[in-house]
Amino acid sequence: MAYIRKSAWLIHYDGSSCNGCDIEVLACLMPLYDVERFGIINTGDPKHADVFLVTGGVNVQNLPVVRQIYEQMPEPKVVVAVGTCACTGGIFKDCYNMIGGMDHAVPVDVYVPGCAARPEAIIDGVVKGLGILEEKRAEYKRLVAQQKSAQRKEAT
Repeated sequence: MAYIRKSAWLIHYDGSSCNGCDIEVLACLMPLYDVERFGIINTGDPKHADVFLVTGGVNVQNLPVVRQIYEQMPEPKVVVAVGTCACTGGIFKDCYNMIGGMDHAVPVDVYVPGCAARPEAIIDGVVKGLGILEEKRAEYKRLVAQQKSAQRKEAT
Protein backbone atom coordinates (compact mmCIF):
# COMPACT_ATOMS: atom_id res chain seq x y z
CA MET A 1 0.00 0.00 0.00
CA ALA A 2 1.36 3.39 -0.98
CA TYR A 3 1.76 6.21 1.48
CA ILE A 4 -1.58 7.95 1.93
CA ARG A 5 -1.44 11.70 2.42
CA LYS A 6 -5.05 12.05 3.56
CA SER A 7 -6.88 9.74 5.92
CA ALA A 8 -9.57 7.83 4.09
CA TRP A 9 -13.04 8.45 5.46
CA LEU A 10 -15.47 5.57 5.25
CA ILE A 11 -19.25 5.60 5.19
CA HIS A 12 -21.08 2.36 5.98
CA TYR A 13 -24.54 1.57 4.65
CA ASP A 14 -26.59 -1.52 5.44
CA GLY A 15 -28.60 -2.41 2.35
CA SER A 16 -30.91 -5.28 3.16
CA SER A 17 -28.73 -7.66 5.10
CA CYS A 18 -29.38 -9.94 8.04
CA ASN A 19 -26.99 -7.71 10.08
CA GLY A 20 -24.35 -10.44 10.34
CA CYS A 21 -21.91 -8.46 8.20
CA ASP A 22 -22.81 -5.25 10.00
CA ILE A 23 -21.76 -6.77 13.30
CA GLU A 24 -18.45 -7.79 11.74
CA VAL A 25 -17.98 -4.26 10.34
CA LEU A 26 -18.51 -2.90 13.84
CA ALA A 27 -15.97 -5.41 15.13
CA CYS A 28 -13.45 -3.86 12.71
CA LEU A 29 -13.88 -0.53 14.48
CA MET A 30 -13.26 -1.99 17.93
CA PRO A 31 -9.80 -2.19 19.58
CA LEU A 32 -9.24 -5.86 18.74
CA TYR A 33 -9.08 -5.23 14.97
CA ASP A 34 -8.75 -1.41 15.01
CA VAL A 35 -9.18 -0.42 11.37
CA GLU A 36 -8.21 3.14 12.33
CA ARG A 37 -4.56 2.06 12.42
CA PHE A 38 -4.70 2.28 8.61
CA GLY A 39 -5.87 5.88 8.82
CA ILE A 40 -9.53 5.03 8.20
CA ILE A 41 -12.12 7.20 9.90
CA ASN A 42 -15.81 6.25 10.06
CA THR A 43 -18.14 9.09 9.07
CA GLY A 44 -21.86 9.48 8.64
CA ASP A 45 -21.68 12.15 5.95
CA PRO A 46 -21.23 10.99 2.33
CA LYS A 47 -19.87 14.42 1.39
CA HIS A 48 -16.78 13.67 3.49
CA ALA A 49 -16.42 9.98 2.58
CA ASP A 50 -13.85 8.42 0.26
CA VAL A 51 -14.84 4.78 0.78
CA PHE A 52 -18.43 3.52 0.53
CA LEU A 53 -18.66 0.26 2.46
CA VAL A 54 -21.95 -1.52 1.77
CA THR A 55 -23.46 -4.63 3.30
CA GLY A 56 -26.58 -6.38 2.05
CA GLY A 57 -28.09 -6.56 -1.38
CA VAL A 58 -30.06 -4.02 -3.38
CA ASN A 59 -33.82 -4.05 -3.19
CA VAL A 60 -36.44 -1.79 -4.70
CA GLN A 61 -36.66 0.41 -1.59
CA ASN A 62 -32.97 1.06 -0.97
CA LEU A 63 -31.86 1.46 -4.61
CA PRO A 64 -32.45 5.24 -4.68
CA VAL A 65 -30.77 5.65 -1.28
CA VAL A 66 -27.64 3.76 -2.37
CA ARG A 67 -27.39 5.79 -5.57
CA GLN A 68 -27.94 9.05 -3.69
CA ILE A 69 -25.19 8.29 -1.17
CA TYR A 70 -22.84 7.32 -4.01
CA GLU A 71 -23.58 10.49 -5.98
CA GLN A 72 -23.05 12.71 -2.91
CA MET A 73 -19.54 11.36 -2.39
CA PRO A 74 -16.77 13.48 -3.94
CA GLU A 75 -14.49 12.08 -6.62
CA PRO A 76 -12.42 9.96 -6.44
CA LYS A 77 -14.28 7.31 -4.47
CA VAL A 78 -14.17 3.58 -3.86
CA VAL A 79 -17.03 1.14 -3.21
CA VAL A 80 -16.43 -1.98 -1.11
CA ALA A 81 -19.18 -4.63 -1.14
CA VAL A 82 -19.01 -6.71 2.04
CA GLY A 83 -20.66 -10.10 2.32
CA THR A 84 -22.26 -12.50 -0.11
CA CYS A 85 -25.48 -10.48 -0.20
CA ALA A 86 -23.67 -7.30 -1.29
CA CYS A 87 -21.59 -9.25 -3.83
CA THR A 88 -24.33 -11.34 -5.47
CA GLY A 89 -27.62 -10.93 -3.62
CA GLY A 90 -26.85 -14.00 -1.50
CA ILE A 91 -29.63 -16.16 -0.15
CA PHE A 92 -32.09 -13.34 -0.79
CA LYS A 93 -31.40 -13.07 -4.55
CA ASP A 94 -34.58 -14.97 -5.48
CA CYS A 95 -36.85 -12.79 -3.33
CA TYR A 96 -39.49 -10.80 -5.18
CA ASN A 97 -38.14 -7.41 -4.10
CA MET A 98 -34.40 -8.04 -4.59
CA ILE A 99 -32.56 -6.59 -7.55
CA GLY A 100 -29.27 -8.33 -6.75
CA GLY A 101 -25.80 -7.42 -5.56
CA MET A 102 -24.56 -3.90 -5.02
CA ASP A 103 -23.07 -3.75 -8.53
CA HIS A 104 -26.64 -3.44 -9.85
CA ALA A 105 -26.82 0.00 -8.19
CA VAL A 106 -23.30 1.47 -8.21
CA PRO A 107 -19.90 0.42 -9.60
CA VAL A 108 -18.12 -1.79 -7.07
CA ASP A 109 -14.32 -1.71 -6.79
CA VAL A 110 -13.69 -4.41 -4.16
CA TYR A 111 -15.74 -7.51 -3.31
CA VAL A 112 -15.39 -9.10 0.13
CA PRO A 113 -17.21 -12.47 0.07
CA GLY A 114 -18.41 -14.37 3.10
CA CYS A 115 -21.52 -14.99 5.11
CA ALA A 116 -20.81 -13.23 7.37
CA ALA A 117 -17.54 -11.76 6.18
CA ARG A 118 -14.79 -12.02 8.80
CA PRO A 119 -13.28 -8.79 10.17
CA GLU A 120 -9.87 -9.75 8.76
CA ALA A 121 -11.39 -10.08 5.28
CA ILE A 122 -13.23 -6.77 5.64
CA ILE A 123 -10.05 -4.98 6.67
CA ASP A 124 -8.17 -6.61 3.79
CA GLY A 125 -10.87 -5.44 1.36
CA VAL A 126 -10.80 -1.90 2.72
CA VAL A 127 -6.99 -1.77 2.51
CA LYS A 128 -7.19 -2.98 -1.11
CA GLY A 129 -9.76 -0.26 -1.65
CA LEU A 130 -7.28 2.29 -0.27
CA GLY A 131 -4.78 1.19 -2.90
CA ILE A 132 -7.41 1.65 -5.61
CA LEU A 133 -8.31 5.03 -4.11
CA GLU A 134 -4.70 6.16 -4.40
CA GLU A 135 -4.63 5.09 -8.06
CA LYS A 136 -7.88 6.97 -8.69
CA ARG A 137 -6.53 10.07 -6.93
CA ALA A 138 -3.42 10.04 -9.12
CA GLU A 139 -5.54 9.63 -12.26
CA TYR A 140 -7.92 12.36 -11.11
CA LYS A 141 -5.03 14.77 -10.50
CA ARG A 142 -3.62 13.97 -13.94
CA LEU A 143 -6.99 14.66 -15.60
CA VAL A 144 -7.42 17.94 -13.72
CA ALA A 145 -3.93 19.03 -14.75
CA GLN A 146 -4.72 18.19 -18.39
CA GLN A 147 -7.96 20.18 -18.25
CA LYS A 148 -6.18 23.19 -16.75
CA SER A 149 -3.51 22.96 -19.43
CA ALA A 150 -6.15 22.80 -22.17
CA GLN A 151 -7.95 25.82 -20.67
CA ARG A 152 -4.73 27.82 -20.61
CA LYS A 153 -4.08 26.99 -24.27
CA GLU A 154 -7.62 28.08 -25.20
CA ALA A 155 -7.20 31.35 -23.30
CA THR A 156 -4.05 32.27 -25.22
